[in-house]
Amino acid sequence: MPGDAEAAVSHLRRADPVMATLVDLVGPPQLRAADPDPFRALTRAIVYQQLSGRAAGTIHGRLCALFPGGEPEPGGIMSATDEALRGVGLSRQKTAALRDLAAHALTGELTLENVEGWSDDEVIQHLTRVRGVGRWTAEMYLMFSLRRPDVLPVDDLGINRAIMQLYALPALPRPAEVLRIGSPWRPYATYACWYLWRSQDMTPPAPPV
Repeated sequence: MPGDAEAAVSHLRRADPVMATLVDLVGPPQLRAADPDPFRALTRAIVYQQLSGRAAGTIHGRLCALFPGGEPEPGGIMSATDEALRGVGLSRQKTAALRDLAAHALTGELTLENVEGWSDDEVIQHLTRVRGVGRWTAEMYLMFSLRRPDVLPVDDLGINRAIMQLYALPALPRPAEVLRIGSPWRPYATYACWYLWRSQDMTPPAPPV
């Protein structure tokens, strides 16, 4: 996907004037490198569900610190006590989700061999069999681990807030409206989402004097 960045920026500029302005403000896209290991990548995604980036990063760091080498592994998650997992800040629901994820990994049910040949929907259907892995978590895996260039998570709060602000909507958009507004971004919706997320971190420009 990194090789698509120039084409994505060019397309977004042409397709959507709001995106063109955002590209000028933010600069070239810099999508973070994800952990190539499916278990660790999904562990991180579960921890980050419904939390701010800072809070989730703290909890994820504490979780990693429980294990040798600072990396959570399926066997380690299964052998860790509930008290230890809850002690790093995980909720009961996320603790149960991580255990189910670990169980799927240990039995081989989480295998993602030949995943490059799978469609986005096939990946989502496969991953959402794990407790606690919903569509949003699977979409994050598509975007950042598989580097799929055209993913649009319609239920992502950060994306929806950015759309509401940048497109002057009276309220957070519903999924159908996100799809409508995002249709010009195809086939580079992942890049558009990165710009929307970044817009939430930016300080608004000073008003003219």
